[in-house]
Amino acid sequence: MDELQRIDALRKELNQHNYNYYVLSAPTISDFEFDQKLKELQDLEKLHPEAFDPNSPTQRVGSDISKEFTQVAHKYLMLSLGNTYSREEVADFYQRVSKGLDGEPFEIVCELKYDGTSISLTYENGRLIRAVTRGDGEKGDDVTANVKTIRSIPLVLQGDSYPVSFEIRGEILMPWKIFEKLNEERAEQEEPLFANPRNAASGTLKTQNSKEVANRKLDSYLYYLLGDNLPADTHYDNLNEARKWGFKISDAMKVCHSVDEIFEFINYWDEERKNLPVATDGIVLKVNSIAQQEQLGFTAKSPRWAIAYKFQAERACTRLNSVSYQVGRTGAITPVANLEPVQLSGTIVKRASLHNADIINSLDLYIGDMVYVEKGGEIIPKIVGVDYNQRGIDIGAKVQFITKCPECGSPLVREAGEAAHYCPNDANCPPQIKGRIEHFVSRKAMDINLGEENVNLLYQKGMIKNIADLYTLNVNELAGLDRWGETSAKNVMESLERSKTVPFERVLFALGIRYVGATTAKKIANALKTIENIEKASFSDLQAIDEVGERIAQSVLDYFASAENREIVNRLKEAGLQFQIDESTLKSRSNKLAGLSIIISGTFQNHSRDELKELIEQNGGKNVTSISSKTDYLIAGDNMGPAKLEKAQKLNVKMISEEEFEQMIK
Repeated sequence: MDELQRIDALRKELNQHNYNYYVLSAPTISDFEFDQKLKELQDLEKLHPEAFDPNSPTQRVGSDISKEFTQVAHKYLMLSLGNTYSREEVADFYQRVSKGLDGEPFEIVCELKYDGTSISLTYENGRLIRAVTRGDGEKGDDVTANVKTIRSIPLVLQGDSYPVSFEIRGEILMPWKIFEKLNEERAEQEEPLFANPRNAASGTLKTQNSKEVANRKLDSYLYYLLGDNLPADTHYDNLNEARKWGFKISDAMKVCHSVDEIFEFINYWDEERKNLPVATDGIVLKVNSIAQQEQLGFTAKSPRWAIAYKFQAERACTRLNSVSYQVGRTGAITPVANLEPVQLSGTIVKRASLHNADIINSLDLYIGDMVYVEKGGEIIPKIVGVDYNQRGIDIGAKVQFITKCPECGSPLVREAGEAAHYCPNDANCPPQIKGRIEHFVSRKAMDINLGEENVNLLYQKGMIKNIADLYTLNVNELAGLDRWGETSAKNVMESLERSKTVPFERVLFALGIRYVGATTAKKIANALKTIENIEKASFSDLQAIDEVGERIAQSVLDYFASAENREIVNRLKEAGLQFQIDESTLKSRSNKLAGLSIIISGTFQNHSRDELKELIEQNGGKNVTSISSKTDYLIAGDNMGPAKLEKAQKLNVKMISEEEFEQMIK
């Protein structure tokens, strides 16, 4: 077998393994074996660029180069379904269908309504050629590059019984476990949390970096086939055929012949959906016969042959056993309800957020209450109500928010205008100290090879009491710890040494100043250039920086007002960390774009979009994300979004090419 034949064989084999793992959930080889075969294919494809295939398994990892989305018209309108919320409305729909078909017999296919973001996939000759979002129903965004990273969507179909050209629609989903992990990571970095898996999936799909999409591990379920030469005359049979071609089709489908059978399906899944790994919010009812669908037709907004029955918001009722209080790295106190374990949205729930003292008071909670729990945008579920009818004479004490820190005993404070209570003892409160160290070593900060458990171990052993102590560690000390050894110790020491080259803006973020996230730290570092300038900055100096308001400015002042914090910064300076903008970066700075607001649209030959944004900032310009009359320039690349082009022309915003922009800053 020559190398080109081997490439073809590996692609077929890896496509099959992807299908086994992501669609059938029945892998036949280990992850290591899969990765080895994928590496072999990548190496062979580099040797044979003439064999490039956009649908190769190697293309699922995505790209770092950002791309604007172009809009594509749907061949068939993507209309939304009418919603019902009661059994009576379901029965009314059934009667309307019967009347519309003049009483002839019909079947209804019941399916789960997955709570994700709609997608339309077009295949030609067994290969994925386009993936488009629903958009406004008439046209949507082309997100093909991002969808190719989703392992449960086949790039090349199995068998040969599929039509030459067809469209299949479904939902892109983020599983509950991935969603919760993602929100945990965002919370650690003080980034806004996603409200629910649907928003997370939608936001991910529209991310302008397909490599990031690949990391989010989205999933899919397909549920509707369209085309001129479909294999069967019924919706149900078409989906079963599509399953044979490699598509992930839900097993939760049933052909029903009466309203009673429909209600049985609804009753079953109203409970069973709690065990599913992805979010669902209802049942979809569709007339099975394609000919009858055509006979019933459409209203202006939705098909007459389909409707969605929406479940009540998924919640569970369970007992409140106790309330505990957690202390975050900034000192914020979070009350957590400890519950009798209950199944909810595919996971066992034992804890739920109570947010703050105001929420506790509004719920009028007592220990022993039966409480309603829902999954929302929090890292853990939240309590949304109490079943007061089940409150008996044996009820426990009323839940009162604590007045002292549960870790160090300091009296709590609540700042005006804030809902949260804080422990002010940031220098000596253990969770705050460990939290700041965990933040400091995190990937987006200093990227030091220490996890939460190791930070806790080093703290308990008295080896570190603040972030500066990390740079006093040595190999022998670390190697002597339980389950460590010399290799682990060297890895930590090497990552500590590498951290000394981390740029100033990330070091500033790593300090963990309250309200100063990664973006704000970058703006402050770029504006003031050295840590000494930041320490000396006045309130007005800080407020003059873009996106730095009163709260952030005061927080920076408070941080450097602390002698302990200044001592830590001095020790980090002595350790060799970067506390000023790099000389080469300063030399490359100019004011050539000072006062100019610039927007980027399209794809470019010489730079990624992030590189262009960096160049704009380095030369004194301001990046903007939407066009207005105050926008000075639009850097226009290939495949520029038509909406941006139209708006730029309407507002007379000057458009320049990548080359013209390079000349401006030369």
